[in-house]
Amino acid sequence: MLDLKALTTAVGELDEEKVLADLKAFVAGNPSEEEAQQVVAACQAGMAIVGELFEKGEYFVGDLIFAGELLTNAIDILKPVLGGTSTATVGSIVLGTVAGDLHDIGKNIFKSMAEAAGFVVYDLGIDQPAANFVAKVQEVKPDIVGMSGVLTLALEAMKDTVDALKAAGLRDSVKIIIGGNPVTKEACEQIGADAFTTNAAEGVKICQSWVGK
Repeated sequence: MLDLKALTTAVGELDEEKVLADLKAFVAGNPSEEEAQQVVAACQAGMAIVGELFEKGEYFVGDLIFAGELLTNAIDILKPVLGGTSTATVGSIVLGTVAGDLHDIGKNIFKSMAEAAGFVVYDLGIDQPAANFVAKVQEVKPDIVGMSGVLTLALEAMKDTVDALKAAGLRDSVKIIIGGNPVTKEACEQIGADAFTTNAAEGVKICQSWVGK
């Protein structure tokens, strides 16, 4: 069996070569699905280390993006022994950068980390009006709606989106998380979201708590 602690450390240190080589060797050993799930958990623990180092200022945005890509690649290697995607899927998220905001880096980091944690993510893209969020929620009936924004004006667009979901009778069927530089506890309350974060790793943890994972 793979050394899970060493794997967690390697992910935390962004040692792509070691992580991918170890995972390929692990899969070649014809492991059980349960063992594969333990390996996924070890990778996710490594991502938590990455998030903590980012919070401390030791890692930067580029490191977070790299970590998200590394985890996506890791999950791809493990997919054949995870018993299909159904066991790995924990919930679904409709995600987008709100109207008037063209930034997507935070959204993309969150997306890759959420997907690696087992979420199905429907990424609307940038500059998305409230109506597009409403239409997608009606279509796919997600567990969670994630809204991202970097500009202060994004807060108004986030509130408009929550209000539109209320008007469409959809607000009570989803949890809403908002993320980005301008979001605060006060803004979260005014917008009517359930949670806010400025850290992608923390955001994924919040989403996991909502779906009971």
